[in-house]
Amino acid sequence: MHEFNSKDGTQIFFKDWGKGKPIVFSHGWPLDADAWDPQMLFLGLQGYRVIAHDRRSHGRSSQSWDGNDMDTYADDLAGLLDMLDVKDAMLVGHSTGGGEVVRYIGRHGTKRLSKAVLIGAVPPTMLKTAENPGGLSLDVFDKIRTGVLDRAQFYKDLAMPFYGYNRQGSTPKQGVIDAFWLQGMLGGIKGQYDCVKQFSETNFTEDLKKVDIPTLILHGDDDQIVPISDSAMLSSKIIKGATLKVYPGAPHGMCTTLADKVNADLLAFVKS
Repeated sequence: MHEFNSKDGTQIFFKDWGKGKPIVFSHGWPLDADAWDPQMLFLGLQGYRVIAHDRRSHGRSSQSWDGNDMDTYADDLAGLLDMLDVKDAMLVGHSTGGGEVVRYIGRHGTKRLSKAVLIGAVPPTMLKTAENPGGLSLDVFDKIRTGVLDRAQFYKDLAMPFYGYNRQGSTPKQGVIDAFWLQGMLGGIKGQYDCVKQFSETNFTEDLKKVDIPTLILHGDDDQIVPISDSAMLSSKIIKGATLKVYPGAPHGMCTTLADKVNADLLAFVKS
């Protein structure tokens, strides 16, 4: 099993498959690297080196009491890429992982990167403030924190809007719901509780301004978890030269529900 020891001794689990140009993935909350299975298998079979880690306190990584914050997430990622000596990589982040990607760039630059992809990503910031009037109110995230206290049931319930299974005409897949629940329950409750503040209150505006590589932004216009109007629409204007592609009717978990479409867009972008 591949593990990397971070600066504070936290063990970070990661997968490193295949050979060729590297594509590095950062997962969303409360999931782990397995959320990227459809993308990693597809792109690995296309001749790319695919790498994904479980964020600290998620999945198979150590369940740390401290350090469950965006700066440390970004530094953990930097330590992993340094250890593997990854070069010319395409860095892909979904949801909270999209925040991790831009915070990594904000803190560590793009010397190891060639491109970036943000999918259903949380930047610039999710919380409603005077500077961000289109955001979500604090009570939305307080309810998520309350849910984490009863996370076994909460994750089963959260899977429905996450994958758009609560929409009329959708066909929920029990296997997808079960996989979401299992990944969520593998992580540590303290780290997952802390992470709610990180994905909701962190302001990534200055990080976005430092993105100086070609960037693709993918977002569903029916994303019930990270509303597109206060995320992708704004980030695409802050990142110079960013390409925004909106998926009509797509949910937050579109890397699973629309894997073929996402995979095709990732392959086209890495080849471009």
